Amino acid sequence: MRKKIKSSLVFNYLLIIILGLGAFLRLYRINELLGFWFDQGRDALVIWDLLHNGKFFLIGPTTGLAGIFRGPWYYWLITPFYWIGRGNPVYPSIFLIFTTIAALGVIYYLGYKIQGRVTGLIAATIAAFSFYIIEASRWLSNPTPMLLLSLVMVFGMYMVVEGKKWGWSIISFCFGLSLFNFGSSGEFFYFPVLLIFTIWQKKNWPDLKNLLFSVLLFIITFAPLVIFDFKHDGILRNNIYQSFVSEKSFIVPTKKFLVERTVIYYDVFTKKIFDARGEREKITLSIIALWFLVSTPKYLKNKNISLLILFLVSPIVGLYFYQGNNAVLYDYYFTGYYLIFVLLLGIVLGNMWKFTIGKVFVLYFIYLFISANFSILLPRLTERSTNINSVIILSDQKKAIEWVYNNAGDRNFNIDVYVPPVIPYAYDYLFKWIPTTPRLRGASGKLTENQTSLLYTLYEVDLAHPERIGAWLERQKGIGKVLKEENFGGIVVQERVRI
Repeated sequence: MRKKIKSSLVFNYLLIIILGLGAFLRLYRINELLGFWFDQGRDALVIWDLLHNGKFFLIGPTTGLAGIFRGPWYYWLITPFYWIGRGNPVYPSIFLIFTTIAALGVIYYLGYKIQGRVTGLIAATIAAFSFYIIEASRWLSNPTPMLLLSLVMVFGMYMVVEGKKWGWSIISFCFGLSLFNFGSSGEFFYFPVLLIFTIWQKKNWPDLKNLLFSVLLFIITFAPLVIFDFKHDGILRNNIYQSFVSEKSFIVPTKKFLVERTVIYYDVFTKKIFDARGEREKITLSIIALWFLVSTPKYLKNKNISLLILFLVSPIVGLYFYQGNNAVLYDYYFTGYYLIFVLLLGIVLGNMWKFTIGKVFVLYFIYLFISANFSILLPRLTERSTNINSVIILSDQKKAIEWVYNNAGDRNFNIDVYVPPVIPYAYDYLFKWIPTTPRLRGASGKLTENQTSLLYTLYEVDLAHPERIGAWLERQKGIGKVLKEENFGGIVVQERVRI
Protein backbone atom coordinates (compact mmCIF):
# COMPACT_ATOMS: atom_id res chain seq x y z
CA MET A 1 0.00 0.00 0.00
CA ARG A 2 2.87 2.39 0.85
CA LYS A 3 4.49 1.66 -2.52
CA LYS A 4 1.24 2.38 -4.34
CA ILE A 5 0.72 5.63 -2.45
CA LYS A 6 4.31 6.76 -3.09
CA SER A 7 3.98 5.80 -6.76
CA SER A 8 0.73 7.79 -7.05
CA LEU A 9 2.34 10.80 -5.35
CA VAL A 10 5.26 10.74 -7.78
CA PHE A 11 2.90 10.68 -10.77
CA ASN A 12 0.77 13.44 -9.27
CA TYR A 13 3.81 15.65 -8.61
CA LEU A 14 5.06 15.07 -12.15
CA LEU A 15 1.63 15.91 -13.56
CA ILE A 16 1.47 19.14 -11.52
CA ILE A 17 4.95 20.12 -12.78
CA ILE A 18 4.02 19.38 -16.40
CA LEU A 19 0.73 21.29 -16.19
CA GLY A 20 2.40 24.18 -14.35
CA LEU A 21 5.24 24.53 -16.86
CA GLY A 22 2.83 24.08 -19.76
CA ALA A 23 0.68 26.91 -18.39
CA PHE A 24 3.72 29.12 -17.80
CA LEU A 25 5.02 28.67 -21.36
CA ARG A 26 1.60 29.54 -22.77
CA LEU A 27 1.03 32.62 -20.63
CA TYR A 28 4.56 34.04 -20.40
CA ARG A 29 4.74 37.59 -21.88
CA ILE A 30 1.50 37.09 -23.78
CA ASN A 31 0.71 40.77 -23.15
CA GLU A 32 3.84 41.69 -25.14
CA LEU A 33 4.19 38.92 -27.70
CA LEU A 34 0.52 38.45 -28.64
CA GLY A 35 0.05 38.37 -32.38
CA PHE A 36 -2.66 40.84 -33.39
CA TRP A 37 -3.01 40.81 -37.15
CA PHE A 38 -5.62 40.76 -39.92
CA ASP A 39 -8.02 38.16 -38.47
CA GLN A 40 -7.66 39.40 -34.89
CA GLY A 41 -8.43 42.99 -35.91
CA ARG A 42 -11.42 41.91 -38.00
CA ASP A 43 -12.85 39.89 -35.10
CA ALA A 44 -12.20 42.65 -32.56
CA LEU A 45 -13.99 45.24 -34.73
CA VAL A 46 -17.12 43.04 -34.81
CA ILE A 47 -17.07 42.70 -31.03
CA TRP A 48 -16.40 46.44 -30.60
CA ASP A 49 -19.55 47.18 -32.61
CA LEU A 50 -21.51 44.78 -30.43
CA LEU A 51 -20.28 46.26 -27.14
CA HIS A 52 -20.34 49.94 -28.13
CA ASN A 53 -23.01 50.16 -30.81
CA GLY A 54 -25.27 47.23 -29.96
CA LYS A 55 -24.74 45.73 -33.41
CA PHE A 56 -25.79 42.09 -33.02
CA PHE A 57 -24.67 39.37 -35.45
CA LEU A 58 -25.58 35.82 -36.42
CA ILE A 59 -22.42 34.83 -38.25
CA GLY A 60 -18.80 34.57 -37.17
CA PRO A 61 -15.45 34.67 -38.95
CA THR A 62 -15.21 33.81 -42.61
CA THR A 63 -13.83 30.44 -43.69
CA GLY A 64 -11.23 30.05 -46.40
CA LEU A 65 -14.09 29.47 -48.85
CA ALA A 66 -15.67 32.47 -50.55
CA GLY A 67 -18.99 33.51 -49.04
CA ILE A 68 -19.06 30.76 -46.40
CA PHE A 69 -19.00 31.84 -42.76
CA ARG A 70 -18.63 30.09 -39.43
CA GLY A 71 -21.23 30.50 -36.73
CA PRO A 72 -20.96 33.30 -34.14
CA TRP A 73 -20.07 31.13 -31.13
CA TYR A 74 -16.39 32.10 -31.22
CA TYR A 75 -17.33 35.79 -31.08
CA TRP A 76 -19.88 35.16 -28.35
CA LEU A 77 -17.31 33.15 -26.38
CA ILE A 78 -14.64 35.87 -26.29
CA THR A 79 -16.95 38.92 -26.08
CA PRO A 80 -17.20 38.84 -22.24
CA PHE A 81 -13.41 38.97 -22.01
CA TYR A 82 -13.15 41.94 -24.37
CA TRP A 83 -15.71 43.58 -22.10
CA ILE A 84 -13.82 42.70 -18.90
CA GLY A 85 -10.57 43.95 -20.45
CA ARG A 86 -12.24 47.12 -21.77
CA GLY A 87 -11.20 46.27 -25.31
CA ASN A 88 -7.80 44.79 -24.49
CA PRO A 89 -7.25 41.72 -26.74
CA VAL A 90 -4.92 40.17 -24.16
CA TYR A 91 -7.92 39.23 -21.97
CA PRO A 92 -9.69 36.98 -24.50
CA SER A 93 -6.29 35.56 -25.43
CA ILE A 94 -5.64 34.53 -21.83
CA PHE A 95 -9.07 32.91 -21.66
CA LEU A 96 -8.36 30.86 -24.80
CA ILE A 97 -5.00 29.84 -23.36
CA PHE A 98 -6.73 28.49 -20.27
CA THR A 99 -8.86 26.25 -22.52
CA THR A 100 -5.63 24.80 -23.93
CA ILE A 101 -4.24 24.28 -20.41
CA ALA A 102 -7.44 22.37 -19.60
CA ALA A 103 -6.72 20.27 -22.70
CA LEU A 104 -3.43 19.17 -21.10
CA GLY A 105 -5.39 17.79 -18.16
CA VAL A 106 -7.83 16.02 -20.47
CA ILE A 107 -5.10 14.41 -22.57
CA TYR A 108 -3.48 13.08 -19.41
CA TYR A 109 -6.79 11.65 -18.22
CA LEU A 110 -7.50 9.97 -21.58
CA GLY A 111 -3.99 8.49 -21.73
CA TYR A 112 -4.36 7.25 -18.16
CA LYS A 113 -7.79 5.79 -18.94
CA ILE A 114 -6.56 3.97 -22.05
CA GLN A 115 -3.20 2.62 -20.94
CA GLY A 116 -2.13 3.96 -17.55
CA ARG A 117 -0.38 6.86 -15.86
CA VAL A 118 2.85 6.59 -17.86
CA THR A 119 0.97 6.99 -21.13
CA GLY A 120 -0.94 9.95 -19.70
CA LEU A 121 2.26 11.66 -18.54
CA ILE A 122 4.04 11.09 -21.87
CA ALA A 123 1.09 12.48 -23.86
CA ALA A 124 0.77 15.46 -21.51
CA THR A 125 4.52 16.13 -21.75
CA ILE A 126 4.48 16.21 -25.55
CA ALA A 127 1.36 18.40 -25.61
CA ALA A 128 2.75 20.74 -22.94
CA PHE A 129 6.21 21.34 -24.44
CA SER A 130 5.74 21.06 -28.22
CA PHE A 131 6.75 24.42 -29.67
CA TYR A 132 4.07 24.44 -32.35
CA ILE A 133 1.30 23.34 -29.99
CA ILE A 134 2.34 26.12 -27.62
CA GLU A 135 2.23 28.56 -30.55
CA ALA A 136 -1.26 27.29 -31.47
CA SER A 137 -2.29 27.73 -27.82
CA ARG A 138 -1.12 31.37 -27.81
CA TRP A 139 -3.06 32.18 -31.00
CA LEU A 140 -6.04 34.51 -30.60
CA SER A 141 -8.17 32.79 -33.22
CA ASN A 142 -11.20 30.57 -33.64
CA PRO A 143 -9.28 27.25 -34.14
CA THR A 144 -7.64 27.52 -30.68
CA PRO A 145 -10.60 26.02 -28.69
CA MET A 146 -10.35 22.96 -30.94
CA LEU A 147 -7.40 21.74 -28.86
CA LEU A 148 -9.85 21.18 -26.00
CA LEU A 149 -13.02 20.45 -27.97
CA SER A 150 -11.44 17.59 -29.93
CA LEU A 151 -10.39 15.79 -26.75
CA VAL A 152 -13.72 16.40 -25.01
CA MET A 153 -15.45 14.88 -28.03
CA VAL A 154 -13.18 11.82 -27.76
CA PHE A 155 -14.02 11.66 -24.05
CA GLY A 156 -17.73 11.67 -24.89
CA MET A 157 -17.19 8.78 -27.30
CA TYR A 158 -15.34 6.81 -24.67
CA MET A 159 -18.26 7.34 -22.31
CA VAL A 160 -20.63 5.94 -24.93
CA VAL A 161 -18.37 2.90 -25.46
CA GLU A 162 -18.64 2.28 -21.70
CA GLY A 163 -22.42 2.37 -21.97
CA LYS A 164 -22.94 5.89 -20.57
CA LYS A 165 -25.55 7.24 -22.95
CA TRP A 166 -25.21 10.84 -21.76
CA GLY A 167 -21.94 10.80 -23.69
CA TRP A 168 -23.98 11.38 -26.87
CA SER A 169 -24.84 14.88 -25.66
CA ILE A 170 -21.13 15.71 -25.29
CA ILE A 171 -20.42 14.30 -28.75
CA SER A 172 -23.29 16.21 -30.34
CA PHE A 173 -22.41 19.57 -28.81
CA CYS A 174 -18.67 19.28 -29.49
CA PHE A 175 -19.29 18.08 -33.03
CA GLY A 176 -21.61 21.00 -33.79
CA LEU A 177 -19.26 23.59 -32.28
CA SER A 178 -16.29 22.10 -34.13
CA LEU A 179 -17.97 21.82 -37.50
CA PHE A 180 -19.90 25.08 -37.61
CA ASN A 181 -18.04 27.47 -35.32
CA PHE A 182 -14.45 26.82 -34.26
CA GLY A 183 -13.00 24.35 -36.70
CA SER A 184 -11.35 24.77 -40.06
CA SER A 185 -11.79 22.49 -43.07
CA GLY A 186 -10.22 19.50 -41.30
CA GLU A 187 -13.13 19.17 -38.87
CA PHE A 188 -15.45 18.43 -41.80
CA PHE A 189 -14.05 14.91 -41.64
CA TYR A 190 -15.51 14.38 -38.20
CA PHE A 191 -18.61 13.45 -40.25
CA PRO A 192 -17.40 10.00 -41.38
CA VAL A 193 -15.91 9.36 -37.92
CA LEU A 194 -19.25 10.05 -36.25
CA LEU A 195 -21.16 8.02 -38.86
CA ILE A 196 -18.95 4.96 -38.41
CA PHE A 197 -19.00 5.38 -34.63
CA THR A 198 -22.82 5.57 -34.59
CA ILE A 199 -23.14 2.33 -36.59
CA TRP A 200 -20.45 0.66 -34.49
CA GLN A 201 -22.11 1.63 -31.19
CA LYS A 202 -25.63 0.59 -32.16
CA LYS A 203 -26.08 -1.23 -28.87
CA ASN A 204 -25.32 2.01 -27.01
CA TRP A 205 -27.62 4.30 -28.98
CA PRO A 206 -29.21 6.98 -26.77
CA ASP A 207 -32.62 6.59 -25.21
CA LEU A 208 -35.32 9.10 -26.13
CA LYS A 209 -34.36 11.59 -23.42
CA ASN A 210 -30.66 11.65 -24.35
CA LEU A 211 -31.49 11.64 -28.06
CA LEU A 212 -33.71 14.71 -27.80
CA PHE A 213 -31.17 16.54 -25.65
CA SER A 214 -28.34 15.67 -28.06
CA VAL A 215 -30.35 16.89 -31.05
CA LEU A 216 -31.24 20.10 -29.22
CA LEU A 217 -27.58 20.81 -28.39
CA PHE A 218 -26.57 20.15 -31.99
CA ILE A 219 -29.28 22.48 -33.33
CA ILE A 220 -28.13 25.24 -30.96
CA THR A 221 -24.64 25.16 -32.50
CA PHE A 222 -25.80 26.01 -36.02
CA ALA A 223 -29.19 27.69 -35.48
CA PRO A 224 -27.75 31.25 -35.87
CA LEU A 225 -26.39 30.32 -39.31
CA VAL A 226 -29.77 28.93 -40.37
CA ILE A 227 -31.55 32.10 -39.22
CA PHE A 228 -28.99 34.25 -41.06
CA ASP A 229 -29.39 32.16 -44.21
CA PHE A 230 -33.18 32.50 -44.22
CA LYS A 231 -32.93 36.24 -43.58
CA HIS A 232 -30.60 36.62 -46.58
CA ASP A 233 -32.43 34.49 -49.15
CA GLY A 234 -30.30 31.37 -48.85
CA ILE A 235 -26.94 33.05 -49.45
CA LEU A 236 -25.02 30.51 -47.36
CA ARG A 237 -26.73 27.52 -48.98
CA ASN A 238 -25.97 28.88 -52.44
CA ASN A 239 -22.32 29.50 -51.58
CA ILE A 240 -21.92 26.04 -50.05
CA TYR A 241 -23.47 24.47 -53.15
CA GLN A 242 -21.21 26.56 -55.38
CA SER A 243 -18.08 25.60 -53.46
CA PHE A 244 -18.68 21.88 -52.93
CA VAL A 245 -20.84 20.89 -55.93
CA SER A 246 -20.49 23.35 -58.81
CA GLU A 247 -16.74 23.70 -58.40
CA LYS A 248 -16.34 19.91 -57.92
CA SER A 249 -14.23 20.15 -54.78
CA PHE A 250 -14.03 16.36 -54.40
CA ILE A 251 -12.23 14.64 -57.27
CA VAL A 252 -9.99 11.62 -57.78
CA PRO A 253 -6.42 12.75 -57.02
CA THR A 254 -3.53 12.39 -59.43
CA LYS A 255 -0.35 10.53 -58.45
CA LYS A 256 1.51 13.84 -58.20
CA PHE A 257 -1.17 15.29 -55.92
CA LEU A 258 -1.05 12.20 -53.67
CA VAL A 259 2.69 12.61 -53.23
CA GLU A 260 2.46 16.35 -52.55
CA ARG A 261 -0.32 15.94 -50.01
CA THR A 262 1.49 13.07 -48.27
CA VAL A 263 4.51 15.33 -47.83
CA ILE A 264 2.22 17.95 -46.25
CA TYR A 265 0.78 15.36 -43.85
CA TYR A 266 4.27 14.27 -42.82
CA ASP A 267 5.32 17.86 -42.21
CA VAL A 268 2.17 18.85 -40.29
CA PHE A 269 2.31 16.02 -37.79
CA THR A 270 6.04 15.40 -37.35
CA LYS A 271 6.64 19.13 -36.90
CA LYS A 272 4.60 18.95 -33.71
CA ILE A 273 7.38 16.71 -32.37
CA PHE A 274 10.56 18.02 -33.98
CA ASP A 275 10.88 21.27 -35.90
CA ALA A 276 14.17 20.30 -37.54
CA ARG A 277 14.05 16.67 -38.59
CA GLY A 278 17.68 15.67 -38.95
CA GLU A 279 19.10 12.17 -39.01
CA ARG A 280 18.58 11.50 -35.27
CA GLU A 281 15.01 12.75 -35.36
CA LYS A 282 14.15 10.75 -38.49
CA ILE A 283 15.56 7.56 -37.03
CA THR A 284 13.62 8.14 -33.80
CA LEU A 285 10.38 8.78 -35.67
CA SER A 286 10.97 5.74 -37.89
CA ILE A 287 11.37 3.46 -34.86
CA ILE A 288 8.10 4.79 -33.40
CA ALA A 289 6.32 4.36 -36.75
CA LEU A 290 7.64 0.80 -37.10
CA TRP A 291 6.49 -0.07 -33.58
CA PHE A 292 3.06 1.36 -34.37
CA LEU A 293 2.75 -0.67 -37.59
CA VAL A 294 3.79 -3.90 -35.87
CA SER A 295 1.34 -3.20 -33.01
CA THR A 296 -1.55 -2.07 -35.23
CA PRO A 297 -3.43 -5.41 -35.14
CA LYS A 298 -3.35 -5.28 -31.32
CA TYR A 299 -4.35 -1.60 -31.26
CA LEU A 300 -7.33 -2.23 -33.54
CA LYS A 301 -8.68 -4.73 -31.02
CA ASN A 302 -8.76 -1.98 -28.40
CA LYS A 303 -11.91 0.11 -28.92
CA ASN A 304 -10.41 3.28 -27.49
CA ILE A 305 -7.21 3.13 -29.53
CA SER A 306 -8.99 2.12 -32.74
CA LEU A 307 -11.22 5.18 -32.31
CA LEU A 308 -8.15 7.45 -32.26
CA ILE A 309 -6.82 5.76 -35.39
CA LEU A 310 -10.18 6.30 -37.08
CA PHE A 311 -10.04 10.00 -36.14
CA LEU A 312 -6.66 10.42 -37.83
CA VAL A 313 -7.35 8.25 -40.88
CA SER A 314 -10.53 10.18 -41.73
CA PRO A 315 -8.97 13.58 -42.63
CA ILE A 316 -5.88 12.00 -44.18
CA VAL A 317 -7.96 9.94 -46.63
CA GLY A 318 -10.65 12.60 -47.10
CA LEU A 319 -8.24 15.43 -47.90
CA TYR A 320 -6.63 13.35 -50.65
CA PHE A 321 -9.93 13.77 -52.51
CA TYR A 322 -10.82 17.29 -51.40
CA GLN A 323 -9.16 19.83 -53.68
CA GLY A 324 -11.40 22.85 -53.17
CA ASN A 325 -10.09 26.30 -52.27
CA ASN A 326 -7.42 25.87 -54.97
CA ALA A 327 -6.12 22.80 -53.13
CA VAL A 328 -4.68 25.04 -50.40
CA LEU A 329 -4.02 23.14 -47.17
CA TYR A 330 -2.77 25.09 -44.16
CA ASP A 331 -1.30 23.53 -41.03
CA TYR A 332 -3.98 25.00 -38.74
CA TYR A 333 -6.69 23.09 -40.65
CA PHE A 334 -5.59 20.15 -38.48
CA THR A 335 -5.88 21.91 -35.12
CA GLY A 336 -8.70 19.55 -34.13
CA TYR A 337 -6.36 16.60 -34.69
CA TYR A 338 -3.10 17.82 -33.10
CA LEU A 339 -3.77 16.42 -29.64
CA ILE A 340 -5.47 13.28 -30.95
CA PHE A 341 -2.22 12.55 -32.77
CA VAL A 342 -0.21 13.33 -29.63
CA LEU A 343 -2.44 11.01 -27.58
CA LEU A 344 -1.89 8.18 -30.04
CA LEU A 345 1.85 8.86 -29.99
CA GLY A 346 1.75 8.76 -26.19
CA ILE A 347 0.03 5.37 -26.35
CA VAL A 348 2.75 3.97 -28.62
CA LEU A 349 5.52 5.29 -26.36
CA GLY A 350 3.65 4.11 -23.26
CA ASN A 351 3.46 0.66 -24.81
CA MET A 352 7.22 0.70 -25.46
CA TRP A 353 7.80 1.72 -21.83
CA LYS A 354 6.71 -1.75 -20.69
CA PHE A 355 10.03 -3.17 -21.88
CA THR A 356 13.50 -2.42 -20.51
CA ILE A 357 14.96 -1.39 -23.87
CA GLY A 358 11.74 0.53 -24.50
CA LYS A 359 12.27 2.58 -21.35
CA VAL A 360 15.73 3.57 -22.59
CA PHE A 361 14.28 4.59 -25.95
CA VAL A 362 11.40 6.58 -24.42
CA LEU A 363 13.76 8.46 -22.10
CA TYR A 364 16.01 9.26 -25.06
CA PHE A 365 12.97 10.42 -27.05
CA ILE A 366 11.86 12.74 -24.24
CA TYR A 367 15.39 14.17 -23.97
CA LEU A 368 15.58 14.73 -27.73
CA PHE A 369 12.06 16.16 -27.85
CA ILE A 370 12.50 18.64 -24.98
CA SER A 371 15.95 19.83 -26.09
CA ALA A 372 14.76 20.31 -29.69
CA ASN A 373 11.64 22.24 -28.75
CA PHE A 374 13.18 24.37 -26.01
CA SER A 375 15.99 25.40 -28.37
CA ILE A 376 13.45 27.29 -30.50
CA LEU A 377 10.90 28.07 -27.77
CA LEU A 378 13.13 29.91 -25.29
CA PRO A 379 14.52 32.46 -27.80
CA ARG A 380 10.97 33.07 -29.03
CA LEU A 381 9.71 33.86 -25.52
CA THR A 382 12.73 35.79 -24.21
CA GLU A 383 13.70 37.99 -27.17
CA ARG A 384 13.21 41.70 -26.74
CA SER A 385 10.44 42.88 -29.00
CA THR A 386 12.60 45.64 -30.47
CA ASN A 387 15.03 43.01 -31.74
CA ILE A 388 12.36 41.26 -33.76
CA ASN A 389 12.42 43.21 -37.00
CA SER A 390 10.34 40.75 -39.02
CA VAL A 391 7.60 39.82 -36.52
CA ILE A 392 4.61 42.00 -35.70
CA ILE A 393 3.50 41.83 -32.06
CA LEU A 394 0.96 43.75 -30.00
CA SER A 395 3.46 45.56 -27.75
CA ASP A 396 5.20 47.13 -30.77
CA GLN A 397 1.87 48.05 -32.35
CA LYS A 398 0.83 49.83 -29.14
CA LYS A 399 4.16 51.71 -28.97
CA ALA A 400 3.78 52.83 -32.58
CA ILE A 401 0.27 54.16 -32.05
CA GLU A 402 1.18 55.84 -28.76
CA TRP A 403 4.08 57.53 -30.55
CA VAL A 404 1.65 58.90 -33.14
CA TYR A 405 -0.61 60.44 -30.50
CA ASN A 406 2.24 61.82 -28.43
CA ASN A 407 3.88 63.27 -31.51
CA ALA A 408 0.62 64.82 -32.71
CA GLY A 409 0.04 66.59 -29.39
CA ASP A 410 -3.09 68.70 -29.74
CA ARG A 411 -3.18 68.48 -33.56
CA ASN A 412 -5.73 66.41 -35.47
CA PHE A 413 -4.21 64.04 -38.01
CA ASN A 414 -4.80 61.47 -40.74
CA ILE A 415 -3.29 58.00 -40.89
CA ASP A 416 -2.33 55.87 -43.89
CA VAL A 417 -1.45 52.24 -43.14
CA TYR A 418 0.20 49.46 -45.15
CA VAL A 419 0.13 45.85 -43.95
CA PRO A 420 1.01 42.74 -46.01
CA PRO A 421 -2.59 41.38 -46.06
CA VAL A 422 -3.62 44.77 -47.57
CA ILE A 423 -6.58 45.48 -45.25
CA PRO A 424 -5.33 47.00 -41.95
CA TYR A 425 -8.09 45.64 -39.71
CA ALA A 426 -5.67 45.33 -36.78
CA TYR A 427 -4.84 49.06 -36.86
CA ASP A 428 -8.46 50.02 -37.53
CA TYR A 429 -9.23 48.39 -34.19
CA LEU A 430 -6.15 49.57 -32.30
CA PHE A 431 -6.77 53.20 -33.28
CA LYS A 432 -10.28 52.81 -31.83
CA TRP A 433 -9.23 51.09 -28.62
CA ILE A 434 -5.88 52.61 -27.59
CA PRO A 435 -7.21 56.22 -27.25
CA THR A 436 -9.66 54.89 -24.63
CA THR A 437 -6.90 53.42 -22.46
CA PRO A 438 -5.62 55.30 -19.38
CA ARG A 439 -2.27 56.05 -21.02
CA LEU A 440 -3.87 58.07 -23.82
CA ARG A 441 -7.16 59.14 -22.29
CA GLY A 442 -5.87 62.71 -22.00
CA ALA A 443 -4.61 62.97 -25.60
CA SER A 444 -6.17 66.00 -27.29
CA GLY A 445 -5.14 65.25 -30.87
CA LYS A 446 -7.58 63.07 -32.79
CA LEU A 447 -7.56 60.81 -35.79
CA THR A 448 -10.03 62.38 -38.22
CA GLU A 449 -11.49 61.54 -41.60
CA ASN A 450 -11.29 65.18 -42.67
CA GLN A 451 -8.09 65.86 -44.57
CA THR A 452 -5.40 67.52 -42.47
CA SER A 453 -1.90 68.73 -43.26
CA LEU A 454 -0.53 66.36 -40.61
CA LEU A 455 -0.32 62.83 -41.99
CA TYR A 456 1.20 59.72 -40.45
CA THR A 457 2.23 56.75 -42.54
CA LEU A 458 2.55 53.46 -40.72
CA TYR A 459 3.76 50.32 -42.43
CA GLU A 460 4.89 46.81 -41.55
CA VAL A 461 7.80 44.94 -43.06
CA ASP A 462 6.81 42.81 -46.04
CA LEU A 463 9.66 40.39 -46.69
CA ALA A 464 7.50 38.22 -48.95
CA HIS A 465 6.56 41.08 -51.31
CA PRO A 466 9.10 43.93 -51.09
CA GLU A 467 7.87 45.25 -54.44
CA ARG A 468 4.44 45.99 -52.92
CA ILE A 469 5.74 48.01 -49.99
CA GLY A 470 8.16 49.72 -52.38
CA ALA A 471 5.33 50.80 -54.69
CA TRP A 472 3.27 52.00 -51.69
CA LEU A 473 6.13 54.12 -50.34
CA GLU A 474 6.74 55.56 -53.80
CA ARG A 475 3.11 56.74 -53.93
CA GLN A 476 3.49 58.30 -50.47
CA LYS A 477 6.29 60.52 -51.78
CA GLY A 478 3.74 62.34 -53.90
CA ILE A 479 1.40 62.82 -50.93
CA GLY A 480 3.58 64.04 -48.09
CA LYS A 481 7.13 64.89 -47.06
CA VAL A 482 8.72 62.88 -44.22
CA LEU A 483 9.58 64.96 -41.14
CA LYS A 484 10.28 62.21 -38.56
CA GLU A 485 10.56 58.46 -38.58
CA GLU A 486 10.58 55.84 -35.81
CA ASN A 487 10.92 52.04 -35.81
CA PHE A 488 9.14 49.67 -33.45
CA GLY A 489 10.23 46.12 -34.21
CA GLY A 490 8.83 45.36 -37.66
CA ILE A 491 6.78 48.58 -37.77
CA VAL A 492 7.87 51.94 -39.21
CA VAL A 493 5.97 55.16 -38.40
CA GLN A 494 6.54 58.42 -40.26
CA GLU A 495 5.31 61.91 -39.53
CA ARG A 496 4.60 63.71 -42.81
CA VAL A 497 3.34 67.08 -43.93
CA ARG A 498 1.10 67.02 -46.97
CA ILE A 499 2.54 68.48 -50.12
